[in-house]
Amino acid sequence: MGLIFVLSGSWFIDVEINKVYCNLKSNVISSNRNKEVDLQYVREYQTKRDDIKHLRILLYGPVGAGKSSFINSVSSILLGRISNPAWANNSAESDKSYTKKYETHKIRKGEENSQTYYHLVFNDIMGLEEGSGSGVHPDDIKLAMKGHVKDGYTFNPVSPLSIDKSDYNPEPSADDKVHVLVCVHSANSAEIKASVLQKMKDIREAATQLGIPQIAIMTKIDEACGETEEDLKNVYKSKHLKKKMRDLSAAVGIPMNCIFPVKNYSEENVINDDVDSLILNALRCMINFVNDSINKT
Repeated sequence: MGLIFVLSGSWFIDVEINKVYCNLKSNVISSNRNKEVDLQYVREYQTKRDDIKHLRILLYGPVGAGKSSFINSVSSILLGRISNPAWANNSAESDKSYTKKYETHKIRKGEENSQTYYHLVFNDIMGLEEGSGSGVHPDDIKLAMKGHVKDGYTFNPVSPLSIDKSDYNPEPSADDKVHVLVCVHSANSAEIKASVLQKMKDIREAATQLGIPQIAIMTKIDEACGETEEDLKNVYKSKHLKKKMRDLSAAVGIPMNCIFPVKNYSEENVINDDVDSLILNALRCMINFVNDSINKT
C-alpha cells in the first residue's frame, strides 16, 4: 500500500497502485475490498427518483471487447451462479458480419419464476469497427443515449435510425435515457485504430454534452498479463496493465480513476471471489457516479 490521499469524505487514492476506492462506508482503507459489502450494496441499490426505476447502463466499444460477457458476468455475480442472459449476442460478438439488436438486459432477483428485478439494466450494442458502413453507427449510440431507440431495433451500419421509423421513440422518459456510458476495451487487443478512436471520441463528446457520466472497463486482464493470470490480486501490481490503462486513458480521454480492470467469466463454471471483487468495485463506483449526476436534476 502506497501513500494515501484523502480527496473528500468518500474518495481516496492509493498513489502506489494508482487506484481509486469509491464511497466506502467507513474511513478505513484496505487493499482488499469486502466483496460481500459491495455485493449487498449493488443488490440493494434503488434510485432516489420516482421517474427513474432502473439505472440504465450502455456498453459500447470495439468488436470483441467483452460487452456481452460483462453483462453475463454481472448476472452471474448477482445470482450467485454462472448465468448467460446475453449469450446469444456474446456468441457472435467477434463476427463482424453479425447484426445485433438493441436489447435491454434485466437481471432477475432469484430464479426464473421471480417477477422482481435488480434496479440495474444493461444495453448491449453492435461493436464499433473501422471505416464507415461497418459496425454500429455512432449516431445510433447518440440516439440511444437520449432514449430514442426502442428495444428490438436492428442496427444498420450504413444508415442510422431516423425519426420516421417505428423503432424511434419520440418521447423518451427519464427511465428510457442512458444514465451511464461505459467504454469496454480489451487489455489484450492491439492499439485502437484511428477511425474507431474517432468514433469513440464523437460518442464521448455527445455524452459529455448530455451530462452522462462515463467510465471504462478494461477486460481480459488475465490474457494480457501472466502475473495477473496467475493471481488476479496482482492486477494493480502489474506495470504492463498500468501502461495499458494509461494508454487507454490517453487515447479516449477517460481519467485513470475511471478505468476499471476486470476479468469476465468465460471458461469458469463456478463463481470466483477475485473475479467478483473487481467487477463489483466497478459497479459500485458506476452507481455512485450516476447518483451524483441524476440527483442534481
